[in-house]
Amino acid sequence: MLSSRVVYRGPVFWVTTDRVLEPKGVRVRRDVVRHSGSVVVLALDESRSQPYVLLERQYRHAAGNYLWELPAGRIDKGENPLAAAKRELLEETGYTAARWKRILKFYASPGFVAEAMNVYLARGLRAGTAQPEADEVIQQRLVPLKDAVRWVMSGTIRDAKTICGLLWLSHQRNSLKPY
Repeated sequence: MLSSRVVYRGPVFWVTTDRVLEPKGVRVRRDVVRHSGSVVVLALDESRSQPYVLLERQYRHAAGNYLWELPAGRIDKGENPLAAAKRELLEETGYTAARWKRILKFYASPGFVAEAMNVYLARGLRAGTAQPEADEVIQQRLVPLKDAVRWVMSGTIRDAKTICGLLWLSHQRNSLKPY
């Protein structure tokens, strides 16, 4: 990093213009969207004969449409990612979980976005009362995993973090240790 300056600061993210010397010795300008990081919750209901996953449907302005997604949200400044995952699951859905495990960490668009996404598997679900933020209008549904994967393959689910989590679970399901 040769220099960096903030060119935009908003309530959710900020943008920097960086002058960098890349590994091959090339000097370039990189504009980067910075973010505190986020959590994604793959909430798994194993109380039935087949596994169900908790999905949410909400309007996303950037996509210009309603999207089916896994519960997710921002990690607040100074907050532990696991604590953020537990908070987001409770706020958005009312559910809590007995067991948690981080299963994935990835960058959705590392060419210009520095947001790391932490995906947690939540098991041993208990229903409760959702506590959404004022601007969150969320419909939730427990969906059989096989149907959710079918939604991914048919294009009904178009959210990258949700696609990653569902396909991971579909692939790993037989090797998951029981409670």
